[in-house]
Amino acid sequence: MLREQPFYQPKEGTYMKLLVLLGKSGQPHHARQLFDEMVEEGCEPTPELYTALLAAYCRNNLIDDAFSTLNQMKTLPRCQPDVFTYSTLIKACVDASRFDLVESLYEEMDERLITPNTVTQNIVLSGYGKAGKFDQMEKVLSGMLESSACKPDVWTMNTILSVFGNKGQIDMMERWYEKFRNFGIEPETRSFNILIGAYGKKRMYDKMSSVMEYMRKLQFPWTTSTYNNVIEAFADVGDVKHMEYTFDQMRAEGMKADTKTFCCLINGYANAGLFHKVISTAQLAAKFEIPENTSFYNAVIFACAKAEDLMEMERVFNRMKDKQCPPNELTFSIMVDAYRKEGMNDKIYYLEQLQQELLNNGCLPSQ
Repeated sequence: MLREQPFYQPKEGTYMKLLVLLGKSGQPHHARQLFDEMVEEGCEPTPELYTALLAAYCRNNLIDDAFSTLNQMKTLPRCQPDVFTYSTLIKACVDASRFDLVESLYEEMDERLITPNTVTQNIVLSGYGKAGKFDQMEKVLSGMLESSACKPDVWTMNTILSVFGNKGQIDMMERWYEKFRNFGIEPETRSFNILIGAYGKKRMYDKMSSVMEYMRKLQFPWTTSTYNNVIEAFADVGDVKHMEYTFDQMRAEGMKADTKTFCCLINGYANAGLFHKVISTAQLAAKFEIPENTSFYNAVIFACAKAEDLMEMERVFNRMKDKQCPPNELTFSIMVDAYRKEGMNDKIYYLEQLQQELLNNGCLPSQ
C-alpha cells in the first residue's frame, strides 16, 4: 500500500525496522525476500541492513544462512561486516553450542583487526561456562583482564559467579568474586543474589545470611529474586518453617511474588509431605493471577507424584495441555517415574509416544 503512494521513497530505517520485526516473529525467509525487494527498488544495502538480515536468521537458528549472509557481505566493499555482525553470529553459535564455529569467527575477526566487545565476550563466557568448558572460559577471561579495549564489567562478574555458583563450586566463585573486586568492579544487586542462591543450594545458611546483611548495610534492596533464592534454599530441604517465614517477610515488605516464588513454595511443601498446602498454594497463585508456565505445572505435577496421587497428576497435566502450556523433558521424566513405580506401562507408552511426537515437531523444550 505504501509503495503505491506517489510520494513513496524507500528508506533504510523503514526496512531496518521491518527486517528486525520479521526476524523476531519467526519469518526469516520473508526477511530475505524483503531485503531483495529493497535492493531492486534502488535502496543501497548497508552493513547495518545486512546485519539485521543475518540477525533474523540467527534468531531462528538458521546458522548456515547466517554464514552465507556473512560471506556475501565480505564480497561487498561497502558492506563489510563489523563487530556487531560478528557478535550477532557468535551469540547464535554459542546458543547452538557450536563452539568450533565460535573459534573460527574469533580467528576471522583477528585477521580483519576487529576487536570483540565486552558484550560479545560475556556471551561467550556464559556459553563456555554452561558447557563446562572452563579452560576456554578462563582463556577468554584472562584475555579480557589483559585487554585495554575489552575490559570485564559487572556483567562479566555476574556471568562468572553464575557459572561457578550453578556448578556448586563455591571456592571458585568466591575466588573470582575477590578477583573482580580487586580489579575495581563493584557488585550490584544481581551479583549478591547469585551468591545467595549459590550458598542456599549448598545449605551454607550462615554465608547466605551474611550476604543479605551486607546488602542491607550497603543499602542494596532485597528484590523478588533475593527472596526467591532464600525460599528455594529452605524449600529444597522441606524446611517449611523458615520457608514460610521468608515468604511472610517478603509480603510484609510489599515485595511482589512471581511464578518462581510459588514454584519454590509448592516444591517445599511437596518435599515436606504437606500435599494439602500444595493445593492451597496453587489456589493462592490463581488468586494473585500468577502466570502459570511450564515450571509452575511441573512443580504441581512433582507434588502430585510425591504424594502418589496419580489421578490428580494426570488432571494437572491435562489442564496444562488445555492451557496450551508446552510440557518439557522434566514434565515427562516426573510422570514416567511416577507411573513406573506403579507398573502402569500403558500410561508410560502414551507419554513416550506424545514426547516423541513433540520432539519430531520441534515442540519439546529442554528443562
